[in-house]
Amino acid sequence: MIRRSGEKKTERIEHKFGADGFITVRNLIDNDGELNGKGRVFAHTTVAPGSGIGYHIHQGDTEIYYVISGSAEYNDNGTITTISAGDVTFTPSGTGHGIENKGSEPLEIIALIIYS
Repeated sequence: MIRRSGEKKTERIEHKFGADGFITVRNLIDNDGELNGKGRVFAHTTVAPGSGIGYHIHQGDTEIYYVISGSAEYNDNGTITTISAGDVTFTPSGTGHGIENKGSEPLEIIALIIYS
């Protein structure tokens, strides 16, 4: 199956987990069935400058980010670090993370959430 770029569902989400600004999420799958019941999110996410995804804890699933472009401050379970293009983050069940784009360019990531 091929899903063309124009067929992807895109949504703008404001104040994700209480963060400033907005993110744009382009879902690359239609439902968790496309991940064979092993996950629920596979998305291309853009974090606008001055925006973020607030700190949150994962329970029962793991989230992985792959940074396509841009940079941001990443909260890795309380440790703040800078991430940029080519970096991969891993947040297993029982731990938390958040992200804040303090730069002037959009941050683009691929987000994958799989069940533990």
